[in-house]
Amino acid sequence: MNHITESGVAASATRRAFAGRVLACAGTIMILPLREALAAPARVEESDENAVALGYKHDTKKVDAKKYPKHAATQHCANCGLWQGAAADPWAGCAMFGRKQIAAEGWCSAWVAKPAG
Repeated sequence: MNHITESGVAASATRRAFAGRVLACAGTIMILPLREALAAPARVEESDENAVALGYKHDTKKVDAKKYPKHAATQHCANCGLWQGAAADPWAGCAMFGRKQIAAEGWCSAWVAKPAG
């Protein structure tokens, strides 16, 4: 049985509209964390505090040879023992940078050769 409100709208119609809005909001709230989880991980910026401390560069060719004399042009993140991606990945995780990704062609002073095998 519909009751007409003072505004002339049936009470059941306003209840349905309210319920629809609640469901729509609940769906949106549930989808937002999923969208964040599916988003690409953040990338390390050369200006990040940890990156500066480790001398990280996105391109191994741009490493300051005077500041890092042990750096070799053949060293890059993708052939480092701390690299957490596949050899062909352009960006991947690194044990030194937490959840942020680093460039395969990058380099930092924590570089260590991958173990043989």
